[in-house]
Amino acid sequence: MYRFLVRPFLFLFAPETIHYLTFKTLRFACKVPGIAGMLRNSFTLKDKRLGKTILGLHFPNPVGLAAGFDKDAKLIDELSCFGFGFIEIGTLTPIGQPGNELPRLFRLPEDQALINRMGFNNGGVVEAVRHLKNRKSNVIVGGNIGKNKSTPNENAFEDYRKCFEILYPHVDYFVVNVSSPNTPNLRALQDKEPLKKLLTQVQELSMGKEKSKPVLLKIAPDLNEGQLNDIVEILLETKTDGVIATNTTVSREGLITAQNEINKIGEGGLSGKPLLNRSNEVISFLRANLGKDYPIIGVGGIMSSKDALEKLKAGADLIQIYTGFIYEGPGFIKRINKHLLKSTL
Repeated sequence: MYRFLVRPFLFLFAPETIHYLTFKTLRFACKVPGIAGMLRNSFTLKDKRLGKTILGLHFPNPVGLAAGFDKDAKLIDELSCFGFGFIEIGTLTPIGQPGNELPRLFRLPEDQALINRMGFNNGGVVEAVRHLKNRKSNVIVGGNIGKNKSTPNENAFEDYRKCFEILYPHVDYFVVNVSSPNTPNLRALQDKEPLKKLLTQVQELSMGKEKSKPVLLKIAPDLNEGQLNDIVEILLETKTDGVIATNTTVSREGLITAQNEINKIGEGGLSGKPLLNRSNEVISFLRANLGKDYPIIGVGGIMSSKDALEKLKAGADLIQIYTGFIYEGPGFIKRINKHLLKSTL
């Protein structure tokens, strides 16, 4: 029903316009008595076999919502009704910022993909905390943190520190985002020495707390083998708790969409089906080099239940969806979990 009736209607509108309109509609609907419960009963699949304990946390199922969808934690309760095992908010910055100029989000239906150059648009970490304080659901929440566009890389840690300290009481794990292609020079923080320094400093923040919380690194899919080897070395040396692979790609290789349309869209990170194979390659490399027990969250290109299983077989412990959620609708999480139950992992 979603693919044949709802999605064609939604795709009549500009992507960012319909995103916020859907947010408002969902928030309003869930205020009506009984609606949230009805959604939860329709879309949630509960089965102990789906559960996984990792990072010191018990996830009721392995399917999470990736960062970028609910940046400011406005819809944690409502989105939890769709059966997610966990939800990641952000990317959050210390000071709210508008992000890049519109338009900045584009659909590529022929490729089952999106291109975005949002630029860490968010209301700031304090606003997100205000929303988190009011949430009622107990879904696991991760906090994806970054730096403001105006902050030079040499001062980046201070931005990550502010986000970490303010967000700490309200999330279950943290993600250090240095891999978005839409903030100038951000990916330079993935270079060996800056990254090692940043992760060491963030880990020290966590270890300094009475109860430390897991810190994960989110990496780009565009790293070569030498860079991935550096990532492995840094993750182990800094004792970073886990890794998320991968963010969006700057590559446009193999797209079906006409080249003139791609040129017209311009810069931005590509997500969706074209990212699947590369994301899986990175995950397989990380698993082979980090060992069988190192926590890996796989994200990128999951557009079907089969894709989800492939990513787990590549070496991911948990998975996240974003573009697949937009293309496949709210029933996608339940379909994935049903498929996983039928399959031998």
